[in-house]
Amino acid sequence: MLKSRKELDAELGGAARAWLDEALAEAAHDAATPDAPGPYTSPPWELRYAAAGRQCGPEHADSVRSLLLVEARAPLSSVTRLYEQGTAAERRAVLLTLHRLDLGSTALPLVEDALRANDTRLVAAAVGPYAADHLDPHAWRHAVLKCLFTEVPVAAVARLDDRARGDAELARMLGDFADERTAAGRAVPEDLRTVLDLTAPAGNGAHQAPPTAAPAAPAPTEES
Repeated sequence: MLKSRKELDAELGGAARAWLDEALAEAAHDAATPDAPGPYTSPPWELRYAAAGRQCGPEHADSVRSLLLVEARAPLSSVTRLYEQGTAAERRAVLLTLHRLDLGSTALPLVEDALRANDTRLVAAAVGPYAADHLDPHAWRHAVLKCLFTEVPVAAVARLDDRARGDAELARMLGDFADERTAAGRAVPEDLRTVLDLTAPAGNGAHQAPPTAAPAAPAPTEES
């Protein structure tokens, strides 16, 4: 969970707080003078973004990077550059912050890229509030299936209740996924049952739960 500035100030040491003060001041300055850097020059706060883990500790890096993005009112050019050139941790912070930036649907390519990855940290970050607001129904359904396939808890999917409710196509896709797992003798994720129940129209009750695995074949008997 991302922490507020007040929470960070209570947890960071003096040197880290001073560094954060300077970093946020640079970000605010860039937001006030967006044309200051040249077209091929990254503003100074973007360098701070990369250093957040070293300066404030990896446990605070997501929150610090998110604050920088918000303070800078990061445009799509900065967000895209930080995502494409960043480490997995730097990419995750971008994804976690997209809904707090004024980008409309323009950053969807970053979410789509993360959902193609096998890094579960990126997948979990990609299905947050921004995806809930901007992914079309087809892409959103596949994002839910991606979570099930990669074992990302569906609790990470923002507004799951709202978007899954009464979605017959999602129910069909979940059933197909469960059938494939069962035919392969693999357990059906418990989270699949959770989502499947959500797809039932209000007042119609839960869908029938799929089997947990393929039924065992009867043991051969000796002929007398």
